[in-house]
Amino acid sequence: MTVHLTGFQVKITLLQDGPVVSQGDNVKGKHPFTLSPLPPFPLSPYIPISPPPLDTKATKVQSKQSGMQFAAAKRRLEWLHDLRVGGVWIALGILLLIILLQFRFDPVYMWDNKWFVIAGLATTLYVSFLSIAIATLLAFAGALGRLSSSAIWQGISGFYVSLFRGTPLLIQIYIIYLGLPQIGQTLREAGYPTLAGWFILSATVSGILALALNYGAYMTEIFRAGIQAVGQGQWQAAAALGMTRWQTLRMIVLPQALRTVFPAVVNQFISMQKDSSLVSVMGIWEITFRANRFARKDSKYMEMFLLAAAIYWVLTVISEWGQRRVEARFAEADRR
Repeated sequence: MTVHLTGFQVKITLLQDGPVVSQGDNVKGKHPFTLSPLPPFPLSPYIPISPPPLDTKATKVQSKQSGMQFAAAKRRLEWLHDLRVGGVWIALGILLLIILLQFRFDPVYMWDNKWFVIAGLATTLYVSFLSIAIATLLAFAGALGRLSSSAIWQGISGFYVSLFRGTPLLIQIYIIYLGLPQIGQTLREAGYPTLAGWFILSATVSGILALALNYGAYMTEIFRAGIQAVGQGQWQAAAALGMTRWQTLRMIVLPQALRTVFPAVVNQFISMQKDSSLVSVMGIWEITFRANRFARKDSKYMEMFLLAAAIYWVLTVISEWGQRRVEARFAEADRR
């Protein structure tokens, strides 16, 4: 048997019974072999073969169609998944309703009086939107104070954040609505009626101020982290171009920081929509106050408060949907 290896001819003689006969080195007394150089042979010249030309336009169209088909299939799978999740939600809601019906729950009463509670939705949204707007301004100012090199601004912002994050929101509402008028009355008796008017606030203004101050303290840390997330290299590059620190903050840092803090700010707004129910203690006719007023009249607490909870839940779902839409737009803009 002859085996060809690289550059050599290997000749192997297989032995049967009998003495070992070898033509070269013997390996363990068996299977002797010899190596001899192979005769030279001419190599064929290399002939490059060009691939057939591709139809670039047709390839692009085919690639685009494949991508569209993949995206459509992905959307279809996501839609089916969302449909299954929705089915689970509906099943859980029906199960909860069946359980409540066993305890003299009256859904007809809740349905008949739904518009009285829903009428408080406008007040709830008004308080929430105005409060989150003021809280955003306070948070931005507090974040700049926290990042300032001045001990005075750091002390003011740090005291504000610690005070309003360290005390309950309901206590803050009581202090603003019931405590500040006491100071205003004292100033009025001292002969300062104009100054006293700044401390005697209506229920709606007190609720908005309390929510704004409380959430502004929490959002201060969110804005501070968003500003610090922008690299120092961009500050240095802007300074090298001759831009002032305020110009750099307004034109370069803030647009990037706002994208970073947007999800957290929306989460704060969702929480504020629910915490706005606390202003009902001041008699503001928002969702919770209306539900409580009607529940006391007929002792239908379960029905009316479940109705109020459902309205807050719908608000939360809509806000989360809007948040996802805006974040998707941001992601699409980044891909471009």
